[in-house]
Amino acid sequence: MKTKILTLLLFSIAYLCNAQTPGTVKRKANVDFDAYEKLIPEVKAHRKSKLIDLPTFLKMAEEKGTIILDTRSDSLFKRKHVKGAIHLNFSDFTQQNLVRIIPNADTRILIYCNNNFIDDQANFASKVVVPVLIKKKIAPISLALNIPTYINLYGYRNVYELSELVSTRDKRITFEGTEIRSAITKAR
Repeated sequence: MKTKILTLLLFSIAYLCNAQTPGTVKRKANVDFDAYEKLIPEVKAHRKSKLIDLPTFLKMAEEKGTIILDTRSDSLFKRKHVKGAIHLNFSDFTQQNLVRIIPNADTRILIYCNNNFIDDQANFASKVVVPVLIKKKIAPISLALNIPTYINLYGYRNVYELSELVSTRDKRITFEGTEIRSAITKAR
């Protein structure tokens, strides 16, 4: 653990030492699409064996050393999430934040996103691109957080992804959050 923190600290210092100062030559942003494309085949093959159905997801969630990670927005997480999930907003994914909340790379991590749930667009809004809006003749594309989350967790080799579309009314799964507490209060 100390080695990981020290390594991250040294990389951060090196990065800051190489940061641009005003008036220097402009460099490209730290975005390496070519490296991302090279990683896709390996991630795709690895991910294929890590897609799990709801019964398996729920069974694994009960086992010691397993965490459920929700990477949706902070406001949606607070409103409604799978019971027991921990939160790290996807826009806050950095190696430092990941190591802080998941220090062991062997931890079993279960992930889900908006596109895994149906019947509750207020809390689990679909991320499907509608071709009409972009005025191109293409099929709808689902832009779920599962894929970038999985890729950004690639250093963690024990990541499993919920593969099913589940009704939020399915009695096998329990949710928690302010939306649930509000519904319970109204029912009383």
